Parts: sequence; C-alpha cells; structure tokens
Amino acid sequence: MKAPQEILDFYTRPAAMTSAGAHAPRLDGLPRDVPSLVRVVQGLLLHQHWAQAYGVELSDERRDESHLRPVDRMLDRLLALDDRPLSAARPLETRLVGVCRHFTVLLTALLRARGVPARARCGFAGYFNPGTFVDHWVCEHWNAAEARWVLVDAQLDDAQRAALQPDFDLLDVPRDRFVVAGDAWAKGRAGEADPMKFGFLDEGGLWFIAGNVARDLAALNGMEMLPWDDWSAMVGPDEPLRDDQLAQLDRLAALTRSPDARFAELRAAYEGDERLRVPATVFNAVLNRQDTI
Repeated sequence: MKAPQEILDFYTRPAAMTSAGAHAPRLDGLPRDVPSLVRVVQGLLLHQHWAQAYGVELSDERRDESHLRPVDRMLDRLLALDDRPLSAARPLETRLVGVCRHFTVLLTALLRARGVPARARCGFAGYFNPGTFVDHWVCEHWNAAEARWVLVDAQLDDAQRAALQPDFDLLDVPRDRFVVAGDAWAKGRAGEADPMKFGFLDEGGLWFIAGNVARDLAALNGMEMLPWDDWSAMVGPDEPLRDDQLAQLDRLAALTRSPDARFAELRAAYEGDERLRVPATVFNAVLNRQDTI
C-alpha cells in the first residue's frame, strides 16, 4: 500500500539530527541508490565495538565520538580527521567512531538529502547472538517501485558479514530478524517471546524494551537519540511498570509498529506529551552525565 504523500514528504525532510547543516553541499555529488549509499556510510564509520576485530585500538578521545548526536557534528569531526569528499572511503584510523545508531542515522540523512524518504528504527536484531535479540538500529527507506518500506542494516560490511554469516539480504532485512521495538513489546506482553531475550549484554526485559519504544517513537518524530540517552519517558531496571504505564506503552507500541496507519496520532502522541518528547537535556547513561541536545 502506498504511503500518503504527506508521510513521504515528512521522512524526506532533514530534521534536527539528520541535517548536514553547513556540510549539505558535500552531499550533492553522492549517489542516490541505496547499495551505493550503504557503501559510502561503511567507508566513513567504524563501529566502536568492532574496532579490535579490524586491528584498531581506540583511544578514549576517539571513543568519545560515539556520543555525537547530530549528523552535522558527526561530519564536523569526520572532516576534521579527513577532509576528502564523502565518496572517498577512509582508512580505518580516520573513520568516525560510532555505533549502529550512527550508521543508521548517517544513511538516513544521506537518503533524505538525495530525495529518498527514510527513517531510523530502534529495535532488536536476532542475527548477532543466536537465541537473543540485541539492542540495535537500522534504516527504513521507502522503495517507490515496490511501494513498501524496506529495512537496511548499514553497519554490517564484508568483515562483519563474514563473521556473522547472515542468511538474508542486509539491504532488505526480514521483519522477524530485526524486530522494531513496538513489535518486541507486543510479543513480550502477549507471551509470544521472552522479554529477557531482548536487550544488551546482561540487561533485558520489558523495561529495556519500553525504553526502545520511546526511542523509536522519538526517531519516528525526527529525534534519533543515542541508544543510552534517557529522559522522563524511560523506566529503570528495578522500577515496576504501573498499569497506566503498561497501557500507555501498549498504545505507543501499536502506533510505532505501523507508523503510517495512524501517523497523525503518532505525531500527536509525541508532541503532546512532555514526558515523551525529547527535552533540551537528556541523561547520558554511559557517561553518567546530563547532556544538552
């Protein structure tokens, strides 16, 4: 089913985190097709947790790059390291250090700049550790020829594919291999999946899924935050979910599972609730500090 034009237009416009700012002219010469843009992204970024697998030892200063949020600031740092055109793949040592969210948000920004509707999705991937669904982000773009949204994992390059050996096309990730947060919540609530299988390292459960529902909602409204950014929408690991919280999360999960179906309601739910909207300051749980957005 074709998405309404107003929705496609919304996801084609750069937003707070996906604007290239003063660097926008550097995006003009990039290709428009998804496979080529994925290769561009992979030539610009280095995943923090995969660096050692590539033989790269990261300093604390370089690791701090993973806390950059907006694409314009990501490009500031990237171009300070290597000022060549963005089409030029960097050596590993001069790639911007990030995590899955950075691969996703940069691809989203590049697609939007080339006129392709795209949005970042927060959820869980089932192809990193068998039997579990790991906290992860991918890009969802509109395939006009097929009139459908397609999930793309821009992080997994040749080396990661060789290590993980996914049995599907990373340019068209099946919905049961990457589960958007709202689907994970619905499965957990219905008893169709163990919520403890959804998380990162030794953390998981409904509270973790709830946080990703809030992050996915924010991303669908143009605020693609870091995976460890917390604000009033989140609940802690030791905090029991009240009935009213469960009811709200059930509703938000339904909205984010099918964001086009009730797009106006999805936008209103985010904009109309100060607990859900990303505030001017968020808590960076990794660095244990308040960050101004």
